[in-house]
Amino acid sequence: MLNIHNLSISFQGEHLFEDITFKLVNGDRVGLIGKNGAGKSTMLKILAKELEPDTGQIASDKDLKIGFLKQDIDFILGRTVLEESYQAFKEIKELEEKMEVVNGELAERTDYESDAYHQLMVDINDLQHQYEILGGYNYQGETEKILQGLGFKREDFNKLTDTFSGGWRMRIELAKLLLQSNDILLLDEPTNHLDIESIIWLEGFLKSYSGAVAIVSHDKMFLDNVTNRTIEISLGRIYDYPKPYSKYLVLREELRTQQLASQKNQQKQIEQTEKLIEKFRAKASKATMAQSLIKKLDKIERIEVDEDDNSVMTLNFPVSITPGKVVVETDKVSKSYGNNEVLREVDLMIERDSKTAFVGQNGQGKSTLAKIIVGDIKYEGHLKLGHNVQIGYFAQNQAEYLDGNKTIHDTMIDAANETNRSKVRDILGSFLFRGDEVDKYVRVLSGGERNRLALAKLMLQPFNVLVMDEPTNHLDIKSKNVLKEALKRFEGTLILVSHDRDFLQGLTDRVYEFKDHKLKEYLGDIDFYLEQRNVENLREVEKRTVIKEMPKEKKQQSYEDQKKLKSLNNKLSNVEAKINDLERKIKAIDAELEINYEEVTSKANFFDDYHKLKKDLESLMEQWETIQMEIEVFE
Repeated sequence: MLNIHNLSISFQGEHLFEDITFKLVNGDRVGLIGKNGAGKSTMLKILAKELEPDTGQIASDKDLKIGFLKQDIDFILGRTVLEESYQAFKEIKELEEKMEVVNGELAERTDYESDAYHQLMVDINDLQHQYEILGGYNYQGETEKILQGLGFKREDFNKLTDTFSGGWRMRIELAKLLLQSNDILLLDEPTNHLDIESIIWLEGFLKSYSGAVAIVSHDKMFLDNVTNRTIEISLGRIYDYPKPYSKYLVLREELRTQQLASQKNQQKQIEQTEKLIEKFRAKASKATMAQSLIKKLDKIERIEVDEDDNSVMTLNFPVSITPGKVVVETDKVSKSYGNNEVLREVDLMIERDSKTAFVGQNGQGKSTLAKIIVGDIKYEGHLKLGHNVQIGYFAQNQAEYLDGNKTIHDTMIDAANETNRSKVRDILGSFLFRGDEVDKYVRVLSGGERNRLALAKLMLQPFNVLVMDEPTNHLDIKSKNVLKEALKRFEGTLILVSHDRDFLQGLTDRVYEFKDHKLKEYLGDIDFYLEQRNVENLREVEKRTVIKEMPKEKKQQSYEDQKKLKSLNNKLSNVEAKINDLERKIKAIDAELEINYEEVTSKANFFDDYHKLKKDLESLMEQWETIQMEIEVFE
């Protein structure tokens, strides 16, 4: 389907990758992994034909359709969520416009027997046939289903996209890609802004996707659940294995161990042969044998061991000064956004040197409380910070606050003060920004590199309380581990918002679960919390919440509601039967028109009867939609 041959690209004279060859076929679900800056997003841009490689070829099937989800998305302002989503159906929307024009002419004209009118009938018939083939009668329902799967509610559908955050806009873009008939999906960090329920829904969608998928992600569980192949970009090369992420790591390590053992044995043989050559060279009678051994040695294909890029950032969070015993205390803190109540009379006390995790579904108030603590948003109730408290804050979208028109070095210099300005280059070096790299503009950095820069910037301010909201978004797996170890060593107070169990393990000593506007405290680490909830991971917590709530809603239905629902279902079945009957009749007439147009149209009142059937069908479709919406309200 897509063949990549000897692909190379370089930036500022250095190869990002060189002479890479692989192919994508139907059913491939590839996890594209590697360090931040290794070239993963660049690879996706090349595959999407948004970027030209320096050398190499990309061969593809004719009419191959590729959908590309980028990290940075531009939206045309003024469209609603539905209108933006419908952009996925360009051909269908064009046909709708053409059909509207032809139908308008048919409604206005009365020259039913003229050739021009007959041609309009033929045109509308052809357009409707194309419309049906392209799924024109189903696309609106499909759009709503996928938007709901990605977390949108019906009341969101007619809101302007301008009113949504970057994360929610990304979901709209993802919905558009999933609605298109793409042969290949290229997804760059698709889970970064999704909550657990939406991630689980997306996993199910991608597992049943018949085309090829290439995913850049640092979410190990997502990669393991979705992918069946892993391609790692490392030091300009690729390592391609038909295994999901965790199995790939084991396999690659086993192969590397075998390579090392084989290389060691080969080296012994080479050394022994070289000793014999030196020995035989000294004797004239053995000169021919020595030459023979030299030729043999030259023919040996030297075993190479796969290189591994082990460079990682160096990270330590020093504590500024010692604060009071209680660093944060809230009393009946509440927060609402319009009619949406997020937190209700929350009481919380955070003590010095404690390590606290905030967990729970998106939208339950974790980030909101973090922003209240750091003074970013207004609230009701009371909050008191302790004596000498200095807060360092890493926001979920921290990287978005960086100015793309500044260089890495200028970003740090502008944030530094007199005492630490001289240390800027050393700090950048510890975050793997070395040499000429510090002169790169922020806009050309990958998502992970931006996060690393945001962490480096955080080091320029003094703090003894560290509040971090989803700090692992965009970070590669090695950088995640470095951050985790640094937080373990941090001697101050830590408040951590995260849904990543691997990252949270062994990092915190208490957990607050956010649910139904309230907090519930668990005095232990993340494993203790999950044990108390009797689940294996944070995803199970979210799934169980959904499963438990659904039957509860059904039980609360009154007898009258159940009776009404049954009546609506009967009406729906009746309308569906009538729709099927009318569609069969119209289809039969259309077939007759194609065979013998003149004879069919010569019948008395043919056009009046034909138009009545179409109008009746339209009316029934509207009835079906109304009844369906009523049923959804009850369910």
